[in-house]
Amino acid sequence: MMRSAIIAGALLIGLAACGSETETVESESANYSARQYMQAVNDIARMDDRQYDETRQPAELLAFAQIDKGEVVGDYIMGGGYLTRLLATAVGANGKVYAFQPEEFIAFRPEYADEQDAAVAPYADSEGNPVNVVPLRGPIAEPGWPEPLDTIITVMNFHDLYLTDFPEGTAEEAVQMLYDSLKPGGTLVVVDHLAAEGGGVEAANTVHRMDRQLALDALTGVGFELEEESDLYARPDDPRTANVFDDSIRGQTDQFTWRLRKPE
Repeated sequence: MMRSAIIAGALLIGLAACGSETETVESESANYSARQYMQAVNDIARMDDRQYDETRQPAELLAFAQIDKGEVVGDYIMGGGYLTRLLATAVGANGKVYAFQPEEFIAFRPEYADEQDAAVAPYADSEGNPVNVVPLRGPIAEPGWPEPLDTIITVMNFHDLYLTDFPEGTAEEAVQMLYDSLKPGGTLVVVDHLAAEGGGVEAANTVHRMDRQLALDALTGVGFELEEESDLYARPDDPRTANVFDDSIRGQTDQFTWRLRKPE
């Protein structure tokens, strides 16, 4: 299901020096399976989310992201909280999830604030105080994470950084923020709708899709290494030209799924 990463310099050295190192990398990857995240998928707080699970494959996404118990994870641009609810259980009682909703999104659609409140409420204490799921609001490029993160996940929102509604330079500022917010060795998982090749910034604004090369250049340009790419949400029949909200393609877009790492 998952194909090898594009960036493999260190792995190539390992291949030349000793095959056992490659086996170790493969073994570590194999340690994560969808089955181990079924408790998160079956969380009672996710009852309304389950209608989307067949398409969104939540357990497989968590396995690809390699979420561990005790991790500190950022849900960047959390939307309705689908991923926040999954992460809340996946990180366990000793982990923490920072669920970030951009102020710009709330200004455009006030319901995002209500959805954020509803997403974190089941994981609060008896007085409503956050325990291991903490809501954050701020400018899209300044989430205000209170501590360094092990993992950041952003799903179907990376293209939003390139909307012309935001000030010039927002995308570059946000990408740098994502890199700086992670611990050394931390990971960034990005899932987004694929634009037609060469779609550029225009695709983000007209059809709400992300140009693959534009995203890759931006992320590797600040220091991220593309560790692995998955075809989890590959839809080869999607011509990548329709707006993602068009009824003809909604919920069935071709998407890229990346796990990038900040070097140690």
